Amino acid sequence: MTCAPRRKPRLSEITREVQGSKGRYVLREHGAEAELAWSILSPLHIIADHTGVPDALRGTGAGRRLVERLVADARLDGLKITPLCPFVRAQAQRHPEWADVFA
Repeated sequence: MTCAPRRKPRLSEITREVQGSKGRYVLREHGAEAELAWSILSPLHIIADHTGVPDALRGTGAGRRLVERLVADARLDGLKITPLCPFVRAQAQRHPEWADVFA
């Protein structure tokens, strides 16, 4: 009996949307949509307001991937993040290597 090789799951693309003083990251996967919403406090400071992950994406790491994108973009753009969202705050505490971007 031979085992078929496992396929790597296709990584979902995370899009960044900005409108006025608000923005969000959106991850679409398997017909569901997870988001991390944020507000612009100043040109160099944003507030992570809310992370929403539907039941269809729970346990897939969707929320963590959204925060990873937020952190990566903050580093590229020289931003500081105030984590108002409890999920983002918890992720920041679990990842001390991200301390450079959290206010």
